[in-house]
Amino acid sequence: MIAIDIDDEQRIAVDTPFDRCLAILGLPGTGKTHALNARIERARRELAPSEPLVFTGERRLDAFAFETLEACGDHVRRIDDVEASLLFERACEPLFQLEWEEFAAEQLDPEVPGLRSPERFVESAFRLIRKLRDARISPADFLARSLGGATEFYAKPPNLASPALLAATKQTYHDSLDVTPNELRRQHRREVDLAKILAKLYESYVQLVATTGLMTGRDAVCAAIDRLHGHPALASDLRAKHPVAFVDNAEDLTTAELALLTAIYGETLDGVTLCGDPSSAIAAVRVTPPEAAFERAATRVELTLQRRSPDVIDAVCRRISGSHERISVPRDAASTLTLHRAKSEREEAAFVADRVKAWLDAGTPPHRVAVLLRSIRDAEFYERALLERGVSVATGGDANVFSDRRALDALALLWNVYDAFRHDWMLRTLSSAALGLSDASLAILCSEPPSPQAPLFTVDDEPVPTARKSRWDPKRDLRLGWNVVRGEQDAALGDIARKRLVKFREQRAKWIEHARAASFETFARAVWQDALAVDGDDDSASARAQQLVLRRLLARLNAFLEEHPDAKLGDVLAYAEQRASTELESCEATESDGFVSLLSVEAARGREFDYVAVVGAGAGTFPRWYVPDAFLFSQRLGMVPKENVGECRASRTAKFTYYVARTKAREGYNERERRAFIYALRRARAGAVVTASGGVTRGTTAPEFLEELRAVTNHRA
Repeated sequence: MIAIDIDDEQRIAVDTPFDRCLAILGLPGTGKTHALNARIERARRELAPSEPLVFTGERRLDAFAFETLEACGDHVRRIDDVEASLLFERACEPLFQLEWEEFAAEQLDPEVPGLRSPERFVESAFRLIRKLRDARISPADFLARSLGGATEFYAKPPNLASPALLAATKQTYHDSLDVTPNELRRQHRREVDLAKILAKLYESYVQLVATTGLMTGRDAVCAAIDRLHGHPALASDLRAKHPVAFVDNAEDLTTAELALLTAIYGETLDGVTLCGDPSSAIAAVRVTPPEAAFERAATRVELTLQRRSPDVIDAVCRRISGSHERISVPRDAASTLTLHRAKSEREEAAFVADRVKAWLDAGTPPHRVAVLLRSIRDAEFYERALLERGVSVATGGDANVFSDRRALDALALLWNVYDAFRHDWMLRTLSSAALGLSDASLAILCSEPPSPQAPLFTVDDEPVPTARKSRWDPKRDLRLGWNVVRGEQDAALGDIARKRLVKFREQRAKWIEHARAASFETFARAVWQDALAVDGDDDSASARAQQLVLRRLLARLNAFLEEHPDAKLGDVLAYAEQRASTELESCEATESDGFVSLLSVEAARGREFDYVAVVGAGAGTFPRWYVPDAFLFSQRLGMVPKENVGECRASRTAKFTYYVARTKAREGYNERERRAFIYALRRARAGAVVTASGGVTRGTTAPEFLEELRAVTNHRA
């Protein structure tokens, strides 16, 4: 066993008996996880040979759910949200083709909110279903609550003309509150039809999950709960095998995950230790209150001693969180916390990169430095600035490796081998740093040769040119591919461009043979080695970052092939193209000693660094603007559709405008963004930089976190 040093405050949490539910609470940096690990070691010593269930770090409850299902003989395969969204699209196909009997029988009106834009409808509906699964709301329960909520709202509508409601609503949406009884009845009918459609889609998705065995983590949790409820002896066996359980970051537990723990340990969760902080609940997709898990604890131990954050950062975080304590910010705040507003995002990125370079030059190891953003999709300026200064960067979070410029260059070469007539990929390769053809050369390659030579034979998988020359000749539509493959415009090119193109054509012929004879990984590596230009000099920061992206890309493609051993090159490329176009893709935050971390806040969960730069701390960036989804769901009012369709004057429904104002949805969203900002700042052990760019807003629609910090550090309590 590993001895873990703890202090007197942590000792209370460690020594509490295991028979009841214990909650270890405390702000980030108060040593909760350290105390939890010591308690786990104690359980392993005292309760041997039984083994505790431990959910810390990367291991979460959904992994245990899969293990439970597999132990029961269920054949399931884990998929992520991207694959699940495709599964949901299959459930939606009969709807968009109007094949449902309800449409033929005129029981449903297809003119419902969102259905005019099928892709947007699918995305919004899938986001809603994810929340319903996390909340453990079944399709039947969803429909019942939706119909009941609609009846409650429309049978006795609230005062939509109240001054308080009008004051809380933007002038733009006042027209949605100016409704007649007939208009409310029309919106009621539309809402009921929408609820029925969504419930049927939800039921179809659940059935597809059950029949295919393809499950996300949340699907597996729901299936494991059903399995345990149907086989009480299984739950008893698990409780005997694992008499205690430990859950870190318990503020992120969903209702379904709590139900899974309850199925094993009972309503009071006896034997379960929950560790976390409700104020650290920053997940963007959640409907479960962060305090819900801790309400069942028979004993609560709250750690108060700050063990990570410097005094300055601790003080300002408490102040901007709205704490009622009398907190004084130390006078030497500037030495620990630097605040900077730049004129543009490019200048902001340069400032951050210079500060990171200074930390590294002072001896801080790269892996102990992080640049944190609300969304890593906004990281291009910062990554480029760091690479230009020779700082190696590893990204993690909601970034999409398949849409990374370096990955797209690599995928383009593979597409060139598979299909030379995918001109979008061919143009990317021809204009890349490796070939570097000019716009004039590309224009020549896209034009019809003056006297093309008719081929004696055509390759089976290449399109056959027609004999008749016309404006709509298929060969004209594919002339770039023909000119690259056959060289029919080589004579019109300059010497340098012609030599490069000839070399590429020869390489492509070799790659085609390689693709037939070698494994995918060997083939891909050979293509990239031959024709992919290295970013910067060899062993430069840019080159190292490029290699990291390629390793991640290749790992993802290999993982696809492991799951689909019969897949061909075209299947692999179609998979990558599909992944590049989704917003559900994410990138693992792998730690590396030689890289500075460029992370979204969610990807930094549970991690700490010596120095942190929290960037984009201005309205619209961090926090992001509040953009409500197309479908909201209320436990009391049921479905709350945003879009008003049919014969209407207003773009929004009256119920949506009322609900957003009554629940103060925007304020709640901004509060979660504030928690995320404070969480990011508390990742630092030694110091932090907070930056923003552009002008300062009044902070009415979204807070200005940088300016709030500036006001706090300038004011002495």
